[in-house]
Amino acid sequence: MKILIIEDNSRVSSLLKRGLESQEYQVYISEDAEDAIVLLNKITFDLAITDIMLPKMNGIELSKWIKQKYPDLPIIMLTALGTIDEKIEGFDAGADDYMVKPFEIRELFVRIKAILQRRSIKNKEAYLTDLEYHELRVDKKINRVFRNEKEIELTPKEFKLLIFLMSNAERILTREEIAENVWGNHFDTGTNYIDVYIAYLRKKIDKDFDQKLIHTKPGVGFIFASQL
Repeated sequence: MKILIIEDNSRVSSLLKRGLESQEYQVYISEDAEDAIVLLNKITFDLAITDIMLPKMNGIELSKWIKQKYPDLPIIMLTALGTIDEKIEGFDAGADDYMVKPFEIRELFVRIKAILQRRSIKNKEAYLTDLEYHELRVDKKINRVFRNEKEIELTPKEFKLLIFLMSNAERILTREEIAENVWGNHFDTGTNYIDVYIAYLRKKIDKDFDQKLIHTKPGVGFIFASQL
């Protein structure tokens, strides 16, 4: 497995490299986004780990570029910033997971393993099969969403959240289930990022339609259904 680390702090990147190589990953290091882009265009990576604060182009912009050019490449974002708004910005840029510095290297190992396992499972599944529920349709081949044939633009994380909701239609989903399957981590009860993303998605999917599809079950979680 090849992992690309984009980090301008040589001490941090060296520590990450040694740790990941101890887990038998093949590790490459870039000190800035421009160098990372050169490597990404030459080498097929299995995972990218990027800091947000980078010279020339920051990690947010780099993640957006990666998801446009290599949409299936998982990204873990590292940062000293940890507010809800900052995490949402990272997820909207295409990050699959988000870790706040300082962190325990063993936790990073667990996060990487979980992401790569999910990627492997997804590749084995019939992922290109379209999803349909009433008048809502998801074309997975081109990552586009339509309701009554009107296209709805979603961010990468909103798209992933919708896929999970539709794949579990008419079943109550807890915040813990959504966190584990969409974000790949355990839900932090001290944050409300899942509720924020549900609100974003509900605004785009349900706002202009009489029939609502995304419902909240107070104290329990959420359900994707045409009616309760």
